Amino acid sequence: MGWADLSNGKLLQRACQNGFQVFLTVDQNIRYQQNLQHHPIAIVVLIADGITIADLRPLVAKVNEVLLTVQPGNVYEVMTD
Repeated sequence: MGWADLSNGKLLQRACQNGFQVFLTVDQNIRYQQNLQHHPIAIVVLIADGITIADLRPLVAKVNEVLLTVQPGNVYEVMTD
């Protein structure tokens, strides 16, 4: 998609402009860094011991559950038990 050079704010804006409904991130500070109420997108923050695929894989089932109920402008945190 050619978005590798975009920073958080620009990346979030581009996702909204391209019709994305959900933004998945491991950035636990995004709610403090961005004004999320101005974006028509839900944010899902993945919280694990690390950010590798192996670290995040255990969160997949919970992410799938959260995706069924997300609402634009809200931030959801998904973490291991």
